[in-house]
Amino acid sequence: MLKHTADAIRGADTRVRGLETRLEALSSTKHRDESRCGSLRGRATYSHLLLFAAFIAMAGCSSKPKEAESEPVVPVQVTEVKRDSIRRIVSAQAILFPVDQAGVMPKISAPVKTFYVKRGDHVAKGQLLAVLENRDLAAAVGDNKGAYQQAQSALRTTTAATVPEESTKAQQDAQAARQAMDAAQKVYESRKQLFEQGALARRLVDEANVAYVQARSTYEIAQKHLQAQQGVSRVEQVKSAEAQVESAKAKFEGAEAQLSYSEIRSPIPGTVADRPIFAGEMASAGTPVITIMNISRVIARANVPVAQAVALKVGQVATISQTDADIQTAGKITVVSPAVDPNSTTVEVWVEADNPGERFKPGATVRVEIIAETIKDAVVVPPAALLPSAEGGVQAMVVGQDSAAHERKIEVGVREPDKVQILKGLEAGEKVIIVGGVGLEDKAKVKIVAAGEGDKPEKDEKPAPDKENKVDKGEKPDKK
Repeated sequence: MLKHTADAIRGADTRVRGLETRLEALSSTKHRDESRCGSLRGRATYSHLLLFAAFIAMAGCSSKPKEAESEPVVPVQVTEVKRDSIRRIVSAQAILFPVDQAGVMPKISAPVKTFYVKRGDHVAKGQLLAVLENRDLAAAVGDNKGAYQQAQSALRTTTAATVPEESTKAQQDAQAARQAMDAAQKVYESRKQLFEQGALARRLVDEANVAYVQARSTYEIAQKHLQAQQGVSRVEQVKSAEAQVESAKAKFEGAEAQLSYSEIRSPIPGTVADRPIFAGEMASAGTPVITIMNISRVIARANVPVAQAVALKVGQVATISQTDADIQTAGKITVVSPAVDPNSTTVEVWVEADNPGERFKPGATVRVEIIAETIKDAVVVPPAALLPSAEGGVQAMVVGQDSAAHERKIEVGVREPDKVQILKGLEAGEKVIIVGGVGLEDKAKVKIVAAGEGDKPEKDEKPAPDKENKVDKGEKPDKK
């Protein structure tokens, strides 16, 4: 009925506008008669009455209850809540450092004679990098080398000639003293017998006794000298000669060490990162002349919040990504600081990784993603299913069997770029809205559509042109 009433209103309105237009056209023409104008005015009045009646009828029809009107249906896209494994990933900004680094410093101060490397060169462990002026050191080595050789010669002379000769002489002296003592003893005993027989004077016996005592004393002295020579003097002479050799050797090796300090060698394999001075300039002891970095592997040092660092352990897998380039490499945690930094209240974590092609440069800022835990059989949904709740927190819109959207408060756990863990509020198998849920009211009727599909608006119906429409467009009406 409403449709027929609306059609009648549109038809009456169209006829009224047509009659008014014709009336104005006839009124402006001087050759039209007044009788025709009156007829047209009557017809226009009649048409206005019909239009008024149609409006009244339409108002009466519109007073019916609103329950008769159909409720709007909102097109949405949904996905099914699934059970899947999800990883707890700890992300943080980090600074890159080389796996090994050495600032090579000379132990002596001298001008640089020659550099054999430049910045960017790859070097091996022990490779000669530079040489300092060392002519005075080379001369000192020669001097100490001669002293060392002289001490060695003296040691050989002492052990092979001097000590044996002195020992032989002491033995001969002891033997001669013993023989003299024996002879003096025999003379004394013989004279003593003759004195007892009365054939010899007392004075001769006493002289023989004195000679015997002197010979015995000489023998005892010679015997003690032999014992000292064999037991103490010989050993001490050898030790003294050996000590002189050791002293000369130490001085010689010290001079060689000083000469070796004039040769600067790389303590590690790596790349020359810096060479601040040039050949001919003074290299000062304790000041680096060359910096070597081993960047075959890199270490990313990140500061992680304490709450996230609890789940981190040495050996866990991690990824290092360049922040301003599409470069990444896999690594592992090597250090988790046992203490919290009091300045930043964070825990320092080291992630070590290979650096193929030396693409990562020390000092660069990178992003570290550490897989702290893998949760299996977790309830997960896409991030698009999460909506902000008016009461605070997070909610999701679930489509039930009644084709209506229902609000559901949820608790979120671990997040990944493509999925989120749901701790509470959803069950596997339910359908959650991922497109069209923003601003959707609770228990609103929805229609599930596929991606890219939606309700297409109906084409507007154009009324067929008639005489009145031609008048509205400024065309001349057909004459009957």
